[in-house]
Amino acid sequence: MIHLQIDPRDQAKKANYKLLIGGVLPRPIAFVTSMDKNGVVNAAPFSFFTVVSVDPPMLSVSCMRKPGGVPKDTARNIAETKEYVVHVVDGDNVSMVNQTSTEFPPDVSEAEAVGFDLADSVHVHPPRIVQSKVQMECRLRQILPMGGTPESPDADVIIGEVVLFHVEDALYESGRIDTVGLNPVGRLAGTAYGKLGETFSMPRLSLDEWKEKKEKGKF
Repeated sequence: MIHLQIDPRDQAKKANYKLLIGGVLPRPIAFVTSMDKNGVVNAAPFSFFTVVSVDPPMLSVSCMRKPGGVPKDTARNIAETKEYVVHVVDGDNVSMVNQTSTEFPPDVSEAEAVGFDLADSVHVHPPRIVQSKVQMECRLRQILPMGGTPESPDADVIIGEVVLFHVEDALYESGRIDTVGLNPVGRLAGTAYGKLGETFSMPRLSLDEWKEKKEKGKF
């Protein structure tokens, strides 16, 4: 196996971006609803998204800034209101979610423009997307400006605590979510998306179990 060595300092931001989105995948998509101070509901998808902790449950969403270091509407709204809702993107709603990535004016609700139905949340003000099977009401813990320069950061990393889960009843059994039924969609490189393909299970071994299998040549 031959590897190329590429120093990110020797190439442009766009080239590094292509390597990141082409190498870190599939990426789950956080579809985030937030609300500005005038009550306009913003909805936008973000694939730089993951779990931060379990106790308490916390999530991170990274919002790349616009040219000139201008925060996106989602980051600005969350900084102001401290509340938002994260939705899991699936095969049934991904087409509408993709439409919300269109650059609508700040005073236009993407969710309403593309036809999503909204439902009141329980603990936060921003509403939930009815067409999402898994919804997580969140309160902001902190926003970390990252990259770029102190005057013009490259991204805002939003870390929030999940204060309430909403899971479609048909997907929930014995504390677990039916992955196949959820049919999650992830981002790939460029404009590509991906669904679940072949899945497989591998148990996590204790050291003694690993040694035994190694000695028997089972690896």
